[in-house]
Amino acid sequence: MTSKDGLNGRTVITGIGVTAPNGLGTEAFWKAVLAGHTGIGPVTRFDASRYASSLAGQIDDFDAAEHLNSRLLPQTDPSTRLALVAADWALTDAGVSPDTLPDYDMGVVTSNAMGGFDFTHREFDKLWNKGPDFVSVYESFAWFYAVNTGQISIRHKLRGPSAALVGEQAGGLDALGHARRTVRRGTPLVVAGGVDSALDPWGYVSQLAGGRVTTATDPARAYLPFSADASGYVPGEGGAILVAEDEASARERGAQQVYGELAGYAATFDPAPGTGRPPALRRAAEAALADAGLAPGDIDVVFADGAGVPGLDAAEAAAISGVFGAGAVPVTAPKALTGRLYSGGGPLDVATALLSIRDGVIPPTPTGAPVPEAYGLDLVRGAPRDQRVRTALVLARGRHGFNSAVVVRAA
Repeated sequence: MTSKDGLNGRTVITGIGVTAPNGLGTEAFWKAVLAGHTGIGPVTRFDASRYASSLAGQIDDFDAAEHLNSRLLPQTDPSTRLALVAADWALTDAGVSPDTLPDYDMGVVTSNAMGGFDFTHREFDKLWNKGPDFVSVYESFAWFYAVNTGQISIRHKLRGPSAALVGEQAGGLDALGHARRTVRRGTPLVVAGGVDSALDPWGYVSQLAGGRVTTATDPARAYLPFSADASGYVPGEGGAILVAEDEASARERGAQQVYGELAGYAATFDPAPGTGRPPALRRAAEAALADAGLAPGDIDVVFADGAGVPGLDAAEAAAISGVFGAGAVPVTAPKALTGRLYSGGGPLDVATALLSIRDGVIPPTPTGAPVPEAYGLDLVRGAPRDQRVRTALVLARGRHGFNSAVVVRAA
C-alpha cells in the first residue's frame, strides 16, 4: 500500500502522454527525436509576415474533434485540449481507469505558463467588435492557469489532492516535484505535467515582446542551444503529462510498466539583478542530486534547459561544468526540435529522459554548429549516442529567476 511516512516511499512513473510539434503520442515523438525530425516551421495560423519572427513549433496534425467530445470543444483553449489528450494517453499507458483506485486517492498537478491565450483572444475580439452579449460564458474559466488541472480532474474523476503551478519554463518540473511530494504524503497516484499553447497573433506577439525569440528564418538554423551561432529560441506548443505513483501501490495494482523513479527534485530562485550573487541553477542541480542521494558521478546525462540565448547558455554551461567538471557528463537539448514549450518543456524532457533510460540511448541536440570551448560541455550532437543510461538530470529555468531540477533513474 501507499507509504504514509512522507519520507521513504518511492515515486515512479507508470504512464506518459506526449503532444509535441514533432510527434503526437509517446512513441511517435521518440522516433522523431532519434531521427532528428523537427517540428519547427513557419507560422501558418495567421499572417506573420509583419512580425519580427516567423517560426514556431506548431502541432499541425492535431484535430481535437477526433479525441474529445463536442461538448468540450466550445469551452476549451487549444492548450487545454492538448493537455486533456495527453492525460488520456498517459492514463491509458499506465492502465488506469476511474475504478483503478478510489477517486480521492488520485490527484492532478499541472503547470501552465500562459493560460488560454487563443480562447481569450477570440472572445476579446467579440467584445470589442460585437459587444459583451457575444462573449462566451466559458471565458470565465477557459483562460485560467488552473483550468487544465480542473478539466483533467473532471474528465477522469480524479478528486484527490490537486494543484496548479505557474513558473514559466520551470513550472512543469515544479508540477512533477509537487506530485512526488503529494504521493509521498499518502496519495497513491497523481497525474502531473505541463502543456502550453499560445500561437494565436496575440499570444505570439507576447512571446516576441520578451526579446529572446530568434529572428532567424531557416528552421534548421533557428534554435541552436549552446551553439556559437545561437540567436534566441523558437516558441512552441504542447508538452507531456505523466502518471506518478507510489511504487508499492503501482506494483500491487499490477501496473503495466514502470518507466523509472522520480528520484530527486529541487527548486531555487535567482538573486535580484545587480546584487553580484551568482544565478541559482547550479544550487538547484546540486540540491536535486542530494535529494536523490546521488553524487555527480552517478548521473549519466543532463537534459539541459538550453535557452539558445548566448548569455543564458553560458550561465547554464557554467552551472553544469561547476557541478560535474568540464566535459565530464553528456549534455543534450532535444527541445531544439520542438521549440521551447514553457510549462510543457520540462515534463517533455523528463519523458525523453525516461525513454533514454528504457532504450539505452541519448538523443542528440540537432545542431552541427560548434560549441564554444569556454562552455566546457560534452554536447551530444548530430546523431544519437548509444550509451547505458541509469540516471538523468533534467534542468529548467523560467523567466525572472525560476530554476528547477529533477532526477530520474531506472526503477
